[in-house]
Amino acid sequence: MSATPTIPAEMTASVLTGVGSIVLEQRAVPQPAPDEVLIRVASVGVCGSDVHYYEHGRIGEYVVEEPLILGHELSGTVVAVGSDVDPGRVGERVAVEPQRPCRVCDFCKAGDYNLCPSMEFYATPPVDGAFCEYVVIQADFAFALPDSISDHAGALLEPLSVGIAAAQKGGIKVGDRVLVAGGGPIGIITAQVARAYGAAEVVLTDINPARRELASRYGVTRVVDPGQESLEGLDAHVFVDATGAVPAISSGIRATRPGGTVVLVGSADEIPLSVPDVAMRELNVTGIFRYTGTWPIARELVRSGQVEVDSLVTHVFGLEQVEEALSGDGAQDSLKRIVLPGVRRVEDPVATARGGRP
Repeated sequence: MSATPTIPAEMTASVLTGVGSIVLEQRAVPQPAPDEVLIRVASVGVCGSDVHYYEHGRIGEYVVEEPLILGHELSGTVVAVGSDVDPGRVGERVAVEPQRPCRVCDFCKAGDYNLCPSMEFYATPPVDGAFCEYVVIQADFAFALPDSISDHAGALLEPLSVGIAAAQKGGIKVGDRVLVAGGGPIGIITAQVARAYGAAEVVLTDINPARRELASRYGVTRVVDPGQESLEGLDAHVFVDATGAVPAISSGIRATRPGGTVVLVGSADEIPLSVPDVAMRELNVTGIFRYTGTWPIARELVRSGQVEVDSLVTHVFGLEQVEEALSGDGAQDSLKRIVLPGVRRVEDPVATARGGRP
């Protein structure tokens, strides 16, 4: 068993105090409940939802009304355990499924705990996230990582879980033709998952030429500029939207074959939907909300090399640079940004992402 690490009484946290305002604060290190583990955070991915909270202070009904720690894509090391947890887990590297369902409601009992009305999800008001040095999570939502999976990849099992949930909801199977709208991290990850699930053809669309070029390196069989090329006649078995853009959703629905499935991952508030078009072609239109039971699958996809996520990281920042990480997420040269809570400042975020030292 690993030696018990020294745990400080306080930690540094990057805190959202208002729209466009991030400050560093000293917070008490959380104490694990009997069923929890305490994790020293290693890597945290920057998600579009973090950027949205930073820029707008809300996502739908979730409103930031008091200081909030953002960040929900994370990996780290177990440094302490609650009284009901095997102490042998101290020293274990883990990837965190960042949610706590009630486990007793009808949704939880049916296995749909992502729909739990009492869900506590990292970085969703009022629950703090992981842009800090230590977090707690229920022990069974901290998944052991093999040495072959890096801290960054461990953190990115969370967006990979979104791609897995989309593939599962779409029913992707061997031989399918899959259309993915969006060449950002979720789109590229979903395209890789589709190939791992047996899709024979994966077509990806994006208006950004740099992202189209990048996507072509990740198992995509064809990339399309939606402004220049029509998708008419594609007849996709499954269409996954990872943009939230109305034009992308509309053209994707038209490119889906009769009886096919449309999976909406993007966050458009409203879209025009032709009911006759859906009904007369018997399209299955659905969405996903987070995930259930995906971490073991995600871990195996990365371990086996069927999905590659490390190379998606383009920038790495220290805890003092969270505001820079959030405000620059939409840059043309940015794909996936990582924050290292154990490091205060990274002098060259791009070089560090490419394997340099913080």
